Amino acid sequence: MSVLFDEPGPRARRRIRAATVLGTLAAVVLAALAVRQFAANGQLDAARWQPYATWPMWRYLLDGLGSTFLAAVVAAALSMAFGLALALGRLSPRAWVRGPAAGYVEVVRTIPALLLVYIVLFALPRYGLDLPLFWKLVVPLTASNAAAYAEIFRAGINSVERGQSEAGLAVGLTRFQTMRLIVLPQAARRVLPSLVSQSVGLLKDTSLGFVVSYGELLYSGKVLAAYNGLLIQTYLVVALVYLVVNASLSKLARTLEARQPVTLRTPRTLRRRTARA
Repeated sequence: MSVLFDEPGPRARRRIRAATVLGTLAAVVLAALAVRQFAANGQLDAARWQPYATWPMWRYLLDGLGSTFLAAVVAAALSMAFGLALALGRLSPRAWVRGPAAGYVEVVRTIPALLLVYIVLFALPRYGLDLPLFWKLVVPLTASNAAAYAEIFRAGINSVERGQSEAGLAVGLTRFQTMRLIVLPQAARRVLPSLVSQSVGLLKDTSLGFVVSYGELLYSGKVLAAYNGLLIQTYLVVALVYLVVNASLSKLARTLEARQPVTLRTPRTLRRRTARA
């Protein structure tokens, strides 16, 4: 997300470190209290965890994880395409294009994704549009995340030095060719870590599939808990799977950002480099 925000100063970094330490201590204390309470109620007995040492349990959960990835990948692809179109619309010199694109982004960013799921689930069928189960989850996630991707792409495009566009126009390229061949490749490289970070949030949003009874990971855990009666154990295992997956994607985002040239990480650095040139 460093493309969207300046790096914090020394005082802000000290506050962030202090808040991180306090938050970590609070989390450790709460975890210790939870473990103590679970042990007191017999939730840590080996017999209650034994089913999750068997392959059938994990195969069922992994099937749900596969459905989660499928919904997330399709929604991410559609959201990025739609978000790029919205970003280009917001940057258009034509007011009749720029206005609706900006209005969509500003409005949808304030609407919870769950509300969009309810609209697709309950409102659209009343008007004769009853989508398949898979699309009842993917469509609202696409509509919601496209606004976030649009702002990421717009920030990346704006971070590219204006001289790049002027050089493209000077050699005879049209505005569309300049955007496609010169500006967008640079912008996409700069915002790649932010795109991955946003995709982590989208992956977590697929848990809303339980509302439409789509068989993603959380819904699979719900069904499994109802079947074996191991409510706490099941949801802890599901939470662990989410933690591993999302932590891996977050690590990927940090790695991609670390591999970028330092001069491309913040708009402040870009402005300094442009000023020196």
